[in-house]
Amino acid sequence: MQPVKGLHHVTAVAGDPQANLNFYSQVLGQRLVKKTVNFDDPGTYHFYYADATGTPGSVLTFFLWKHMKRGSRGAGETGATAYSVLPDSSDYWRERLGAEGLTSTSSERFGEQVISFRDPEDMVVELITDPDAPALEPWANSPVPANRALRGFHSATLLLTQAEPTAEVLTLLGYREYASESTPEGERVRFAASSKTAGYLDVLVRPDLTRGQFGAGSVHHVAFRTEDDKEQLEYLSLLRAEGYNVTPVQDRQYFHSIYFREPGGVLFEIATDAPGFLYDEARDELGKHLKLPDWLEPRRADIEARVQPVVNPEYGEVSA
Repeated sequence: MQPVKGLHHVTAVAGDPQANLNFYSQVLGQRLVKKTVNFDDPGTYHFYYADATGTPGSVLTFFLWKHMKRGSRGAGETGATAYSVLPDSSDYWRERLGAEGLTSTSSERFGEQVISFRDPEDMVVELITDPDAPALEPWANSPVPANRALRGFHSATLLLTQAEPTAEVLTLLGYREYASESTPEGERVRFAASSKTAGYLDVLVRPDLTRGQFGAGSVHHVAFRTEDDKEQLEYLSLLRAEGYNVTPVQDRQYFHSIYFREPGGVLFEIATDAPGFLYDEARDELGKHLKLPDWLEPRRADIEARVQPVVNPEYGEVSA
């Protein structure tokens, strides 16, 4: 059984579909590669943003629950989602964020430069310089030049009151402790996977931290990348044998998934690379249509009537 290959995707929650689409596509330059619905709540959107084709390790997704109250960060949650950028892109991004009216802060972490800011729902997003960040496939219609584009995830930061129980799970998944440092926020421990794309996961330990309040602006879950169904089933067996309450395999159309909560309370997913986002939409039309799985297709008219029409800037069309 191979170690997981870092992060596959991160899924968060937002309230306003159009504001979310405008920010991630037109400010951060990520392509909307899939517009679908939450399969467990099909009256609400599920948006997927990534590079040109939805390469695993670049995919940030959102459940769009229109009337959800704003959440607050705390223990048992993901406190920040970070993308990699090349070191010579830092000034570009600080200027771009400022021109968009966003306040950003700059700091250093494990020798890397970090730009932190918040999206329209107050979710913390970070850009971290990495000279070795692999080049993904840039979106041709992005407002961000290809040489400044986000290069997939760098890491996610988990907010926990202790690191050891979570470290045991990460070790099972093939992560290794990479570095640690004391900061004014707390003790930060970095774990490294076998992949250079989306290869890090940070644990920020704050023993006095209270539980977070889940809501808009919160990360719902963090998904790790595994190659295929066979390997995923091996992890399902291993984790259950270690006492974790792991779900059966779920068909998410573009990948298969299993879920469990790690000891600190963060919801983890293990997702497969295949089938991918070209499964039901041509490359040149990714994100253009509202895509539904076969079992929801008979309800299309009702679903389209319930979701809010949005304008996708890539195509300039108003549609569900």
